[in-house]
Amino acid sequence: MSLSNLLPADARDYRGPSFVRWLAMAYLVVLTIRSLIHVIAPDGGAQSIATIDISGEDGSNIIAIFGQWGAIQLLLAGLLWVLLLRYRGLTPLVLLVFLVEPVLRAVAGYAKPLEAMGTPPGAALNWVAVPVMAVLLIVALRNGEKPPA
Repeated sequence: MSLSNLLPADARDYRGPSFVRWLAMAYLVVLTIRSLIHVIAPDGGAQSIATIDISGEDGSNIIAIFGQWGAIQLLLAGLLWVLLLRYRGLTPLVLLVFLVEPVLRAVAGYAKPLEAMGTPPGAALNWVAVPVMAVLLIVALRNGEKPPA
């Protein structure tokens, strides 16, 4: 396994198993939909999905933050789509982003806890996504090595 496969010399050449790319694209579909919900849904998904009470005087601010967060997520998803579709050799780098993003959100959530009426889906799915992405990253890096000469 080589970390140099995160930034290969030829970013168009992916040498790992194709199922890794397909699973990465499936996960990115979910992230893209999540982003669109935050941008398009009337409440940004804050109450309807994340079960955050928006009935108080600051409810509109929460909705605005969710919408803006969705816009940033959509921008990141677009960039990751370009990497997965055009620069296939960067698939391990995309998987690293998929691995680090929920960990950083969890750390931020621990430092600045969110009060919700239930468990938001993102919080529940973080700990499923992290080990799955870690395994996919290892597989992509391991299989990205060139065979010995």
